[in-house]
Amino acid sequence: MARSAVIIPARYGSTRFPGKPLARLAGKSMIHHVYDRASASKADVVIVATDDERIVSEVESFGGKAMMTSPDCQSGTDRIAEVAAGMPEPPEIVINVQGDEPLMPSSVIDRLIDLMASDPSIGMATVAVPADRSKMTSDNVKVVFGTNGDALYFSRCDIPFVRSGGVAAPMYLHWGIYAYRADVLRRFVSLPPSALENSEKLEQLRALENGIGIKVICSELETIGVDTPADIERAERKLMEFASK
Repeated sequence: MARSAVIIPARYGSTRFPGKPLARLAGKSMIHHVYDRASASKADVVIVATDDERIVSEVESFGGKAMMTSPDCQSGTDRIAEVAAGMPEPPEIVINVQGDEPLMPSSVIDRLIDLMASDPSIGMATVAVPADRSKMTSDNVKVVFGTNGDALYFSRCDIPFVRSGGVAAPMYLHWGIYAYRADVLRRFVSLPPSALENSEKLEQLRALENGIGIKVICSELETIGVDTPADIERAERKLMEFASK
């Protein structure tokens, strides 16, 4: 199998939640939970890509690996690309697990690694889960994909839209976890932000606009992203629930 790495972008200066990677959940920092989930996967390497020495210190305190990135990095994807390129043995498969996903299932990471390793023609992949249309808002990113599993579009709007008299098709919620082939990651970060990306504020649309296909795998599992301090309690409850099973 091609060498694989989970790289976790973790930025200190979040607008809505400054210091989020260091927030405490069930006795451990957020980044510690994410790191543990990633380390339980079959990835060969797990490393945190960060812009802040406080996050480096926290990761090293629990025995993890972290690398400082340039202040010029504009996004988490830029951060992971810089770290991947700077590793002594650059990985062929890079999994981007967000630093605010303390419940990301390790089995989902494994599925992405297996998919990329089994089919060298796949340059990029991600994950979707069935969504309850009645509970979706513009904060939720949705994805539609073809019968071959290739993403057709991502949007904050409801897609597919159900016109009056139309038959509702399933809606899928997009999880912000990505797998990249190394050369595709390098190409992606070299491209300028695209028109659709700037409109929807969804970076993955840059890939679609430039002909980079994104394979979508579906999962029935559950995760909770922590966007604001209000999400901490909900994530803690779910962590306790998982621990009790």
